[in-house]
Amino acid sequence: MPAWVSDALIVDAVRSPIGRRNGTLSHMRGDELSAQVVNALVARNGVDPGEVEDLQWGCVTQVDEQAWNIGRNVALTAGWPVSVCGTTVDRQCGSSMQTNFNAAAAVWSGQLDLVISGGVEMMSRVPMGSNRGSMSDLVHERFDIVMQGISAEEIAKAWKLSREQLDLIGYESHMRAARAIDEGRFEKEIVPIELDVPEPGEGGGAPTLARVRFAVDEAVRRDTTLEKMAALQPAFIPDGVVTAGNSSQIVDGAAAVLIASERKASELGLEPRARFVSFGIAGVDPHLMLHGNPDACAKALEKAGLTWDDMEVIEVNEAFASVVAQFLADTGLQERYEAGDVNPNGGGISLGHPLGATGARITATLVSELERRNARYGIACMCIGFGQAIAGVVERL
Repeated sequence: MPAWVSDALIVDAVRSPIGRRNGTLSHMRGDELSAQVVNALVARNGVDPGEVEDLQWGCVTQVDEQAWNIGRNVALTAGWPVSVCGTTVDRQCGSSMQTNFNAAAAVWSGQLDLVISGGVEMMSRVPMGSNRGSMSDLVHERFDIVMQGISAEEIAKAWKLSREQLDLIGYESHMRAARAIDEGRFEKEIVPIELDVPEPGEGGGAPTLARVRFAVDEAVRRDTTLEKMAALQPAFIPDGVVTAGNSSQIVDGAAAVLIASERKASELGLEPRARFVSFGIAGVDPHLMLHGNPDACAKALEKAGLTWDDMEVIEVNEAFASVVAQFLADTGLQERYEAGDVNPNGGGISLGHPLGATGARITATLVSELERRNARYGIACMCIGFGQAIAGVVERL
């Protein structure tokens, strides 16, 4: 093995609290939110920002405030030296899992020694789809391209998933996330955010700005019930089973992972929490679009020389409950889900799915949960628009 080959060490992984649509975080820009997250990440690990060679940032809707290579702009907004480079990656919902992949590959190959991977999506401020473009007729001749909600319905039909099954997954997500918040499971991964929020003026006067410290995820619906979920109307087709209650929430958030080579970690005296073991990507039918998680996981596990039995914690992004149910059916992990090994702390349905940030958010949650359980291996995966999926295996150190 060449001398420069190194583990891709996860020194730390953090995230902002996730803000509900038009909630607390809607009052700040994504580059400024991201800057607070990365500054907190380096500060709590005693790292001089000038040591960071590249900031790999996931973002899906790269227009308006999220345009102009937001990865570079995050480093500039954070006040870091101009020597710190930045790039922006779009693999749709898997964007910041792809930045994990890119950063780890750069470290494995010896090209970089200290990288920050992560992402942001301010879905209140930069609406999903506002960067919508066109696709070639050559694509449309091959595939019936539909919106993701229709694909979620198609998966439910193909895998014979009932409305009750999907609502139960949605309900369970909220209950698990609420419990995780109450038990402090997210406290190590969340960095509080300082921002100004408008407050109504006295006597109906002009609003004033109040400085707040935002520290707890605010999209979780603690008071939901299966009865309330059953009363929701289908979101995409009149007789469908996919509703707002069993789909991921539109939210705002950012997350970041500090990745180092063994040499750099030793040089800087860093104590890594985990390491990336392997990744897998899969391409699937763009019409069904969202069913590639089992394939991506199989590839990552094969590269790692591991099996599902080795995975003590499993995170599958809750883009839709039908995606989770299909994943459980195809992998045979239903009992593991019921036992709390799959998405033990909720997911996109309860916490929300800030598109470009979710891969790094799931990574932070996975590392924290492995530590809480004193477990060794975990895997995180996510489906991706237009027929892809990505997975990464992590080992706690």
